[in-house]
Amino acid sequence: MYAPIVLFAYNRPLHIRKTVEALQTNPLAKDSELIVISDGPKYDEQSIAKVRQVREYIKTITGFKKLTIIEKVVNAGLAESIRAGVTEIVNKYGKIIVFEDDLLSSPFVLKFLNDALDRYEKDDSVISITGYIYPLKGSLPDTFFIKGADCLAWATWQRGWALFEKDGAKLLTEIRSKKLEKDFDVQYSYPYTKMLEDQVAGKVSSWAIRWYASAFLRNKLTLYPGRSLVQHIGGDGSGTNCGVSQFYDTELSDKPIVFKHIPIEESKLVVKQIEKYFLSQRPSFFRRVWGRICKAAF
Repeated sequence: MYAPIVLFAYNRPLHIRKTVEALQTNPLAKDSELIVISDGPKYDEQSIAKVRQVREYIKTITGFKKLTIIEKVVNAGLAESIRAGVTEIVNKYGKIIVFEDDLLSSPFVLKFLNDALDRYEKDDSVISITGYIYPLKGSLPDTFFIKGADCLAWATWQRGWALFEKDGAKLLTEIRSKKLEKDFDVQYSYPYTKMLEDQVAGKVSSWAIRWYASAFLRNKLTLYPGRSLVQHIGGDGSGTNCGVSQFYDTELSDKPIVFKHIPIEESKLVVKQIEKYFLSQRPSFFRRVWGRICKAAF
């Protein structure tokens, strides 16, 4: 049985339409259940109108084995919506594929995620799979592992999500006490510690920084594709907390990912390439966009 696809939606009718239309190009869509969780609107006319448009559209979705729609009355916000939604669905089905409403996908993404869920189901060192990889220079392995977890089109099992620690202060204390800030920040190339500090201080609600920290501190691995099967389209200023950025821009793979036997360990080579990519975006990304795009992406 294929993992259910859980799509989190809020108030972007054009984006969610593109996200769904891309998912429909996957051959496995017709054999997969799509569960759309629509967050409730904030109490302003614009939010109410856009959420209504989203809900009118999602009721027309076809092309999947089954469509389930969950409409929330109250606005929970992205972080709580994902935390609660993933917990409920993964506990029911045992595994899950998670999408947000601003992701275009390759026709091969569902096969990749489902195949990897099957392949690594019983390997406790693997916490999740993601369909996204940054636009890194040079060739990459077909698949590889990186310590931690990611948030753009990802999949996990009940055993993996059970390690999610919602208490950011507890995570931050452990990182500091073990003096892991440098590794956590990918050799200080990306301010993940600062993001976690901001979450603890209530400046951002971020679920994904806690997901990354939870996996990182348990030395768990996430499987990545060597070519991105996902494209982020939310950096256009349309998101609730999102600024304009090309940081996550990448090309979609026009070929499926080939699985090969690889060691279940972090790829130091790819981590170094990610570090270089993060550093190449400075100072423009962090100076111009910090405090806007990161709230949305995480």
